[in-house]
Amino acid sequence: MAKTTKTSTNGAENFETALHTGAEAVKDGFEKAAKGYEQFVTFSKDTAEAMLKSANAAGKGIESFNSEVFAYARKSVEDGVTATKAIMAAKSVDEAIQLQTEFGKNAFETYVDELAKFGDMALALARESAEPLQARVSAFASLVRTP
Repeated sequence: MAKTTKTSTNGAENFETALHTGAEAVKDGFEKAAKGYEQFVTFSKDTAEAMLKSANAAGKGIESFNSEVFAYARKSVEDGVTATKAIMAAKSVDEAIQLQTEFGKNAFETYVDELAKFGDMALALARESAEPLQARVSAFASLVRTP
């Protein structure tokens, strides 16, 4: 009979050990899940902030780009009106042709310069808008690499 009692005691100890091990595993699993959820919430919040920064940078960039385009258009029209007045006031056909040629040359040079400036502005706009999002991509890559 003593043998049976000893086996019962070992069985109870094994059950308690298994129960304790199971409880620890559940606790560890829950802590890992909570930590993962916390990381997800923090990452999502930071990503939303980065999207907002990116949108603000894009909005400001587009606003300044539009201002430059309208300023160029206004100056172009004003120069055209001035050139037309000068051509109309020319005293000879040769003088009118010379004025028209100068206007065309200046207009083309200004166009090329403005086009280069617009290209630089567009690149800067894209770079500034993408910067916050690139940081989030890097953060996501390091988050995925972390065990």
